[in-house]
Amino acid sequence: MKTSKPQNTIPVSPILASQMPDDSDRRYIQRKRLLRVSIISVAVAIAISFIAKVLVSLINLVTNISFFGSFNLAFHSPANNHLGYWVIIIPAIGGVLVGLMALYGSKAIRGHGIPEAMEQILTNKSTIKPAITFLKPISSAIAIGTGGPFGAEGPIIATGGALGSTIGQLFKITANERKVILAAGATAGMSAIFGTPIAAVFLAIELLLFEFSPWSILPVALACITGAAGHHLLFDTGAVFPMPNVAIPSNQALAIYSCIGIVTGFLAMGLTKIVYWIEDMFEHLPIHWMWWPAIGGLAVGIIGYFAPHTLGVGYDNITGVLSGKWPLTLILTLCFFKFLSWAIALGSGTSGGTLAPLLTIGGASGAVIGTVILGFFPDCGLSIPMSALIGMSAMFAGASRAYLTSITFALEATMQSHALLPLLGACTGSYLVSFFLMENTIMTEKIARRGVYTPDTYEADPLQKIKVAEVMETNAILGGTNLKHQVKTTDTLRKAVELMAKTDSEILQVVDAKTRQLTGTLTYKDILKSYKTLTEENEYAYTNLSLKRRRLKMMILSKQLLNKSDK
Repeated sequence: MKTSKPQNTIPVSPILASQMPDDSDRRYIQRKRLLRVSIISVAVAIAISFIAKVLVSLINLVTNISFFGSFNLAFHSPANNHLGYWVIIIPAIGGVLVGLMALYGSKAIRGHGIPEAMEQILTNKSTIKPAITFLKPISSAIAIGTGGPFGAEGPIIATGGALGSTIGQLFKITANERKVILAAGATAGMSAIFGTPIAAVFLAIELLLFEFSPWSILPVALACITGAAGHHLLFDTGAVFPMPNVAIPSNQALAIYSCIGIVTGFLAMGLTKIVYWIEDMFEHLPIHWMWWPAIGGLAVGIIGYFAPHTLGVGYDNITGVLSGKWPLTLILTLCFFKFLSWAIALGSGTSGGTLAPLLTIGGASGAVIGTVILGFFPDCGLSIPMSALIGMSAMFAGASRAYLTSITFALEATMQSHALLPLLGACTGSYLVSFFLMENTIMTEKIARRGVYTPDTYEADPLQKIKVAEVMETNAILGGTNLKHQVKTTDTLRKAVELMAKTDSEILQVVDAKTRQLTGTLTYKDILKSYKTLTEENEYAYTNLSLKRRRLKMMILSKQLLNKSDK
């Protein structure tokens, strides 16, 4: 009795069929590796939580020694010093020490942390020198403790990234897994400083990972939760920036807050350009770069003599601005001189962070704009604390383009849920200005100048959407050739590309997923053609519904109905 075989198919030998990859085994291996990376990430987060506490205590210690002559770990604002003219020299001394550490230790300690981590992820397979793990916090503690107008978050993000990268280099893992551990360490540091795990997760997605998948987001989320637990254990359980409770705004107030966000976006654009213009000016100085932080420190000291509130971390400044009780003159002074001091210090290449200065400048700007609007329209429903909060968040959104991070950070740091809609409107306005008018952000400009491209879109892999059966050649079955590698009709083109790259093959056999019968072939040209077609479909604009065609159809249908009624 003869059995019929499907036409145009060739049976696959048992040996070849047994060599085909098993998806269930592959998923098991991936999940096992994911569990391993998650455990490492949590361990890094635990370590970075304690390092964050050490960094903050070290900053306090250097501050107390420098400005008050006391060996004390408690926080004291350098604005309350009584040194007189001597205050000018202290930041310059800190700059000299940082310059020496950069020269004889590692040049990588210069900068504010996040761009450097981004560059290592994009260009160096997430490999950071282990020395940065201790050089960065020490140099930052010296720079900030001697009056540098920076926050502790940038250095701890850089330190967490360096620690994650170092731990990742000790294990046999892939470059992508090391990237995840680096991002987990960096964002766990932010979560440990501020107690904002959700914002830290979004920071990883928007500025470090450049992707969103279970394999990357789960370890980072676990690390950020661990960092937040470390914050509650080692620091405080309340809001980092406490402020008066805000009411739900009216529609009129909501519209004004959104306009404040747009104005803040223009301020963020100008701020970014000035910072890098100052950095360019330092590049033209006829002296070694080691002395630049000292020059920047001297400028910080001079400004700090006339405006003491510009010295140091300045988290208390943010709380003061958000309170709505500071006089307008003090807020204006803080806004202008804090920006000037920070821009010069950052341009000099010293070690510090950007988030706290951006929050301070943005909060002060929002409070000033809100005060001016209330002066002209006292019944518009604005609140000075709310204006300061949305200015703070919109400034960070416009300068960094970390849109979701900016919104969630403001909510978590202040615990003001009623501020959600104003924050959404203001950050959207600021983001729009930044996106349309700025080519790079304050985070990406430096590495863009070095020729490093930073991804700005996170789309699904188009090859993951297309099945092999949609592209394969059914009339080109090469039964006589020696093809050892096959894919199934239900596999994606992504899997086919991975197999081609792994086996250095230009053509693959395609077998039916159920019968294991050979049904066609797949070449790299087929994949490129499919990718090109999909790209053109996404770029070509066309009308899917034609009103003219539908109008003609309606006229024809009406005439047919009239004719039937006449009959």
